[in-house]
Amino acid sequence: MSFMRSTPFDPLEQARQLYVGHHAWLLSRLQARLRNRAEAQDLASETFVHVLAARQPTRVEEPRAFLTTIAKRLLFTQWRRRELERAYLEALAQCPQELAPSPEDRALLLETLEYIARALDGLPLKARQTFVMSQIEGLTYPLIAERLGISHSTVRRHMAEGFRRIAVALAHQDAGLARPGP
Repeated sequence: MSFMRSTPFDPLEQARQLYVGHHAWLLSRLQARLRNRAEAQDLASETFVHVLAARQPTRVEEPRAFLTTIAKRLLFTQWRRRELERAYLEALAQCPQELAPSPEDRALLLETLEYIARALDGLPLKARQTFVMSQIEGLTYPLIAERLGISHSTVRRHMAEGFRRIAVALAHQDAGLARPGP
């Protein structure tokens, strides 16, 4: 009777194999989508950083689907952050010059917005939309509920969770702790 020996799972070896076997493929897909080689390279690299940073690595059965999912999430996160930054810069442009923040304050504010965006990344889509509609667009809770097709109490619950996550993130920032993860 022979016994099959199964090789132990090595997450670093799996990440290496994913990179060697699929980096060029992922890069070409991202480049076709973004039409910018530098951005595609950054996103492909960040995708593999996420593979390496996985809290609980598991054996990947469908590598291309796995990498595509991570890359899409990163891309959507990047687009959301750019939209948030664009909205902030538009609001700044409407301020009188004497009230505009200094370049140093502006950089600090953009860093804080990035931190807040990362804190909100884990929220479900409707919760993030609720928060942005309230805090960026200035919509009332009843109007948000109507637009998103959710109850007023759900809007309040989404807002409370958004504020809770931001409070935790800002407390970490003030304490000099690591930035919230992606």
